[in-house]
Amino acid sequence: MSDALLLLPDFALIVLGWLICRHTPLNRPVWDGAERLVYYVLFPALLFNAILRYPLAPGSALPLAAGGLAVVLVGVAAAYALQAWPGVDTRLHASGAQTAFRFNSYVALAMAERLEGTPGVAWMALIMSVCIPLCNVAAVWPLARHGGQGYLRELARNPLILATVSGLLCNLLGVRLPALADVTLARMGAAALPLGLMAVGAGLQFGALREGPRLAAALMSIRHALMPAAALALILATTLPRGQQAVLMAFAAMPTASSAYVLAARMGGNGPYTAGLVTLSTLIGMVALPAWLVLWRALSG
Repeated sequence: MSDALLLLPDFALIVLGWLICRHTPLNRPVWDGAERLVYYVLFPALLFNAILRYPLAPGSALPLAAGGLAVVLVGVAAAYALQAWPGVDTRLHASGAQTAFRFNSYVALAMAERLEGTPGVAWMALIMSVCIPLCNVAAVWPLARHGGQGYLRELARNPLILATVSGLLCNLLGVRLPALADVTLARMGAAALPLGLMAVGAGLQFGALREGPRLAAALMSIRHALMPAAALALILATTLPRGQQAVLMAFAAMPTASSAYVLAARMGGNGPYTAGLVTLSTLIGMVALPAWLVLWRALSG
């Protein structure tokens, strides 16, 4: 399957979720429950099992993890810098900054599987295990400052952080699950990706982007241009194996996290503005992600 078509099955599920939510009795309340099921149960099982099932050698894993971390740090620094722009609304920035550096985990794992199979899922899960904590801290910090809220308790209870960190630790310690537990987690994980992608589609909406169009353009430029460009430069300057290069490139060009809206709304930010950014990023990602993969292949030989 060509790069241009790699995302087509995944985005077809997103479109299907959008159609079902808006044109059938399976409307928003149904998908609210589905999102919670994926976020708190199915997706943590997928992350934990994906990391655990593919043994990681620290020597080969550290460069890939460091690359993912470096790309996210570029995005965080650029997003935070936008706060110094003249005329930027602090509430809009606090709500939307996260969309510049967070990534859609469902699409990331689905894409990794299509690119490199089971090893690709494990490599992507490794990147996520170090980047999810950073992304959550960086996303919560401006919202907490703007709303005067604490955030350490939220981070400590985050199911994605708990699943990825525990999976990474168990992998490095050589822990292996009994066959029954392994198969059960594998089947839970298999349900997470299609249901998660459909839930993304059910939540798509264009909202209040007109409140801050310049800020929205800047945030999307960071997400879909600056971060992939940083990853490409890093790949060309290092000696990562080709499969890991593909996964890192895909990670850097991901659309933003669909859960950004939930975080912004829960912490008193501008939910509709963030929802609009998520929708816009998802649509841009349909074109930008395959385009960056094509460029990587052309430049890396």
